[in-house]
Amino acid sequence: MMNFYKTLILCSILLLGFSCKEQAKEEGKIEKATVPPNVVFILADQWRAQSIGYLGNEDVITPNLDSLSKQSAVFHNAVTVMAVCAPWRGSFISGQYPLTHGVFYNDKPFPTEATTIAKIYKKAGYQTGYIGKWHLNGHERGEEHFSARNKPVPKERRQGFDYWKVREVTHNYNDSFYFDEENQKQFWEGYDAFSQTDSAISYINKNKDNPFLLVLSWGPPHDPYHTAPEEYKQMYDASKLHVRPNVPEDFKDSARNVMANYYAHCTALDYSVGRLLAAIEEAGVADNTIFVFTSEHGDMLMSKGVLKKQRPWDESIKVPLLIRYPDKLGKTPHQIYDPINTPDLLPTLLGLSDLEIPHSIEGTDFSKALIDGDELGNEAALIMLPVPFHEWQFMNGGREFRGVRTKKYTYVKDLLGPWLLYDNEQDPYQNAQPGRYASV
Repeated sequence: MMNFYKTLILCSILLLGFSCKEQAKEEGKIEKATVPPNVVFILADQWRAQSIGYLGNEDVITPNLDSLSKQSAVFHNAVTVMAVCAPWRGSFISGQYPLTHGVFYNDKPFPTEATTIAKIYKKAGYQTGYIGKWHLNGHERGEEHFSARNKPVPKERRQGFDYWKVREVTHNYNDSFYFDEENQKQFWEGYDAFSQTDSAISYINKNKDNPFLLVLSWGPPHDPYHTAPEEYKQMYDASKLHVRPNVPEDFKDSARNVMANYYAHCTALDYSVGRLLAAIEEAGVADNTIFVFTSEHGDMLMSKGVLKKQRPWDESIKVPLLIRYPDKLGKTPHQIYDPINTPDLLPTLLGLSDLEIPHSIEGTDFSKALIDGDELGNEAALIMLPVPFHEWQFMNGGREFRGVRTKKYTYVKDLLGPWLLYDNEQDPYQNAQPGRYASV
C-alpha cells in the first residue's frame, strides 16, 4: 500500500515538467514581455501559511508547490486584510479595503458597479474566466442569511467574468453542483477540486492563443476537514504529526486528528497544482503566464485552543503566496519578507501586466520591486474585523479589532484600546500574555 502512495507522490512531482529554457537578459534584467501575459490565479480557501512544505512544515506533502516556490517570488508575510471569505474576495477583485467596497461580513452583496480585476483585463482585450467558489453575490435585503448560496449569480453580477462555472458557496466537496454561463445547473464529478481543475485545463487549452485571465477558486482545505479523497487521507498518520507549541496540551490529540484530514485536502490540491502547471507548459504559454497561488485566510487548527479564522493571530491571518512569471521575474526564487496585504494583489498584477491602475484601487503596486529582485519596502499590512460573526460572534468571545502586522511585530487594538503586542521574531508562536483585560 505504501508503494502506491510513494508512486502517487512521485507522479505528482513529475507533473510539474517545468521548462528549463534560459530567458534573454539585458544588463542582468529580464527583457520586457512583448505579448500581454496570461494570468492564472489559483485560490484555496482557508489554507494557512504554516501548513505548506516550502515554508517549513515537514509533515504536509506538497511537492508541486515546493517545486513551484523554487521558480517564484515567495512571500513569507502575505497577510489577509480580513480573515474571512467574502471580505477577502471583495478586496482581491477590487484592490480596495473592506470598509471601502462594503463587504465586511459574509453573504453580503458586492457592489455591481465596482471596478474589478476582470473588468480591467477584459477592457484590455483579455478573455476572462472564473471557476469554483464565488461568495460575492450575497442575499437580497430581508432574505435569509444563507439564501443565496445555492442560487445562480446573474450575468450582470459576475464582475466582468465571461467563462463561468460557479457556485456561490458550498463546502460539500464530493456532491457539488455549479451554474454555467446560462445559469444552467451542472454537477462536478467526484471531488470537485479535481473536476474544477479539469475545467481550468480545458479553458487554458482553448485560450492559449489569446491573452486570458483565469481565476480557479477551490473550496478546500476549508472544513469539513474529513472529506478529502480517501487515498490522500491514507497518506497521514495523525499520531505522527507535529503540533505547534501554542496548541494547549488538552487539545493536542484533537489538533493532530484535524490536521491529518486538513493536510489530506492540501495534498490533493497540490496534486491539482501540478496538473495545472504541466498543462500550462504543454500549452506553450508557461513563460508568458503570471501564475499565482494563494489563499483567502488561514485556520487556527487548535492553536490557542480554537479552530477556523477571524482572529488576529498568525495562524488565521498569514497565507501562502507564490507568484511565478518567467518572462519578467526569471526562474529563480525571490524570498520576500516585507508584508503584502490583500488590496496589494490586484495593482501588483496590473503592474506586471503593464496595465494602467485605476484610481479606485487603494492597494500598492509592488511589481517594480518584484522585477528588480528587491524587498517591497512596505512597512506594515492592515488587519481588521469590523464586526465579528458566525463561529466567532460576540457570545463566544468575538470582538472588533484593528491592527498591523509588520515583518517583526503584531499590534492590535479593540474598541477599549490596546489588546495584543507581539515581537514575532522573539515570540514566533505569539504566546506572550495579552493585555490588561484580554483573554484568548
